[in-house]
Amino acid sequence: MAGSVITRIWHGKTKAEHADEYLEFVVTTGVRDYKKTPGNLSVQILRRIDGAECHFWTVTRWDSVDNIKKFAGDDYEKAHYYPEDKRYLLEFEPNVIHCETFDY
Repeated sequence: MAGSVITRIWHGKTKAEHADEYLEFVVTTGVRDYKKTPGNLSVQILRRIDGAECHFWTVTRWDSVDNIKKFAGDDYEKAHYYPEDKRYLLEFEPNVIHCETFDY
């Protein structure tokens, strides 16, 4: 992935009734930590309520894998969770995805 922007995508799922509370939690933890990590270019949160469940995706853009590792650790393909996530998430997906990203 050298030479291009890398997009990191994480997915999580909560109960719909926790959608606003979890969004606030993600902003005060994950977004804060993304933005203070060197090499982070942007952060977006996508949210979709689907019946009784709410899906979240965090979509971050990075300038290098080395800088992703500063956020996620050496095993950067693994999802990064906070202890409080267990109050909200219905499951813990083990991995994130990374994509080369091209703007035109």
